Amino acid sequence: MIAAGIDLGGTKIEAQIFDAGWSRMASHRIATPKDYAGLVAAMADQIAWVEAQAGRAIPVGISAAGLINPATGLALTANLPATGKPFPADIEAAAGRPVTYVNDCRAQALSEAVFGAARGYRTALGLNLGTGLAGGVVVGGKLLHSPSGTGGEFGHFPLAAGPVLAHGLPVLPCGCGRVGCTETLIAGPGLARIVAHLTGRNLTPQEIVALRGQDPEIGKAWDVWRSLVVDLMVTLTLTVDPECIVLGGGLARAEGLVEELGRDLSAAQLAGYAVPVIRLAEGGDATGARGAAYAAHERERLHG
Repeated sequence: MIAAGIDLGGTKIEAQIFDAGWSRMASHRIATPKDYAGLVAAMADQIAWVEAQAGRAIPVGISAAGLINPATGLALTANLPATGKPFPADIEAAAGRPVTYVNDCRAQALSEAVFGAARGYRTALGLNLGTGLAGGVVVGGKLLHSPSGTGGEFGHFPLAAGPVLAHGLPVLPCGCGRVGCTETLIAGPGLARIVAHLTGRNLTPQEIVALRGQDPEIGKAWDVWRSLVVDLMVTLTLTVDPECIVLGGGLARAEGLVEELGRDLSAAQLAGYAVPVIRLAEGGDATGARGAAYAAHERERLHG
């Protein structure tokens, strides 16, 4: 047993232990408490389970949505009762040991760069198209340093004006307090907003994916959504210039989307210039925990 990762979500907390080949050896899932004290205690219990299984203290990483402000240590998260609390520090105090805390999208990007779809590429970018929109950048097997803790929050880039103006799309307030963030129209709920705006039909993202090849009206709205995704990918390419972009999240699994986005990105890129390889994330439900476990292992290896 080399390290453990804890996948912390709004409904479940799953601890996963990995062997020296980074295969999952054991896992333990519990429900996520709804109160802060219970949440901290549950995290400490999961760490205790890890140590009992391993027979010793091994590196433990935590993969969770939201941000930790490096300046204050306080959490900002929509799906956990931890906003405004020194969450990582309280977990460490309750467990009596250090942990490594990683944003879930950054953990997924790291896992895919080291073990998954972006293996072998020096510069990889993870882009998660799910209920929210975020990702991470990995260079040489390490997450790009983020002094503010916000690196990878691609969902809060401004929307590209071209598709918005061309299709008369709404410019909406975002939960972050800004207006017109990419997340408002590109994440799963954003796709549903585009369809509702263009067709007057209220459908779930899953229904839209299923209908897009059968219903011309939905297909056109899907193409509008895809144009926004491509414009975001152009921005990321011009900024980071990754060798590989790994797509994760529920929308990324829509059949044919990876190939469609590859063609669209080639057409949208500066004429004659290369584009990143686009891949679908491979890690499944182990990818975030494995990325966090790997980050914890590397932190201990380098710093003790």
